[in-house]
Amino acid sequence: MPRNQFQRMVFAFLTVLITVHAYVFYSLYVVNGSTLMSLNGASSVIEAINNQNGVYMFGTYLPIWAVVLTEFCFAYLLEVCMGSPCSFALAKRVFDPKTTNPVLFETTIICATVGIMCPAMSFIAAWLYYPYYAGFNIVTLFANWLKLVCFNFPFAFFTQLFFIQPLIRTVFKTLFRKDIAKRQSTQING
Repeated sequence: MPRNQFQRMVFAFLTVLITVHAYVFYSLYVVNGSTLMSLNGASSVIEAINNQNGVYMFGTYLPIWAVVLTEFCFAYLLEVCMGSPCSFALAKRVFDPKTTNPVLFETTIICATVGIMCPAMSFIAAWLYYPYYAGFNIVTLFANWLKLVCFNFPFAFFTQLFFIQPLIRTVFKTLFRKDIAKRQSTQING
């Protein structure tokens, strides 16, 4: 899909933008929603978050926009520096991109990206959301990391494979349709 550094950065930006919002929603509403509501005596998750003055991160409570922005920065940096290049390299070790069906190759890249990004972002999240008020313990950190990987991996795999990546690829093709058409005409003519 992306053919140059600018396109890779745009593709990563779009992917991370959608993914971070999905994960914040998943984490707050699906995984922790009922706990937040019961602890704060609230009838909705957003009311519970407002009652506790935000989301617990870095040992303090931050507004949701700050949580999204923080996770976006970490995820974008990780995706650009590690996730995207490593997943492409792993996919190339298994399949030849020139002879493999593009759908199969793209699916391999998505699976490799989830396999890299999910444990890495879960490790970062284990640090961000660590219960620092109870003191620091490395065993607790690793237990939280493992718990986050177990919660996040199935969600990451299915949303990336069946929702987020197809959406991002459609948006990307729309944004760069002139470049894609020019590239295809060059391949046909040349």
